[in-house]
Amino acid sequence: MSQHPNLFLSVGKPVKDEYGRTIGKIASFAVTPGGKFDAVFVELGDGKFMKRSFEHLKFDGADITLLSEIKASASILCDQIPLLWRKDQALKDLSDKKKIPKELYGELHNSFDGALTQLKNEAQTVKQQMEDEITRCEKETKALNYALVNLEIEHAIGKMDNQYYDTSFAIIQENIKRVHMEKNDLELTKSRVSNVLLGDAVKMDEGKNRTFEGSKGASLSIASGLPEPPVIVYVKEIGKTSI
Repeated sequence: MSQHPNLFLSVGKPVKDEYGRTIGKIASFAVTPGGKFDAVFVELGDGKFMKRSFEHLKFDGADITLLSEIKASASILCDQIPLLWRKDQALKDLSDKKKIPKELYGELHNSFDGALTQLKNEAQTVKQQMEDEITRCEKETKALNYALVNLEIEHAIGKMDNQYYDTSFAIIQENIKRVHMEKNDLELTKSRVSNVLLGDAVKMDEGKNRTFEGSKGASLSIASGLPEPPVIVYVKEIGKTSI
């Protein structure tokens, strides 16, 4: 994100999440000794403070949006895991063609393999965090639907006039819409992470099968250039039905 010389002018302005909910206001910024904005401090609605990387802040005119940290982490992992897998496969291809010493191959392969294992563990953690957030969205949707039913009952028996009914109805419906958007967003992001991990596992199994066939003397053809990345099919996972 480009640095803006007058960012401190945004102190005190409201900050929203990606779904339009106001989460607080900008309290201050952390600046590096070189003058680069490094982090943002946000005062939340309950008076607590939150520090986030400046890269998660998005300016669109007068609107300030704090991007989802969990989605940003998932996006990075979905890029890094296939890339690292391709590098490791390219390294193996070079070794098979006797273009690098075996000792060097072993050292680099262990490095790639260790980094890949770490990234996959991080992806599993992010996936679990998204599952927790999806569950939260489902509970919020259920609570909002209960509120809507109670609103309809009170209005139907004449305990609430049309003016207050319309105001309450609009508030509840807007929140249902936002929670639904967030849940769908999380499910799609979770599916990306799941499919990246699944694609990596499928390619590893295929590699084992090729090795087994080669040990039987089967003729194996080696494609030229870099190997194809793991095949990733984006399939939306269906969450629990909200009541």
